[in-house]
Amino acid sequence: MKKNARLAFNALKKIGCPVYEGTWDGDEDYFRISAEENYGDDIWADYYIMTDGGWDGGIEGMDDFGVNEKINAILSKYRLTCEWCNAAVLDVYPA
Repeated sequence: MKKNARLAFNALKKIGCPVYEGTWDGDEDYFRISAEENYGDDIWADYYIMTDGGWDGGIEGMDDFGVNEKINAILSKYRLTCEWCNAAVLDVYPA
């Protein structure tokens, strides 16, 4: 995994975000984030916020695309971004 991706991966893992090495399509330089493991107080990612509430004021702590702002802050720090590859997984790539 690239250095900036490893640093972001470790930072997200430290705050409890469900991260996995490699992207959905097998790119081992980056990683993915599960949207199916929203346990506890934090919703990490929810694809359906885009259609079920993101545009009308949204859910606190989430962007309009259903990604937790904590994720966005860490990815931004390491010049990375994420995008939905399906309704269950965000892939992380260079910004």
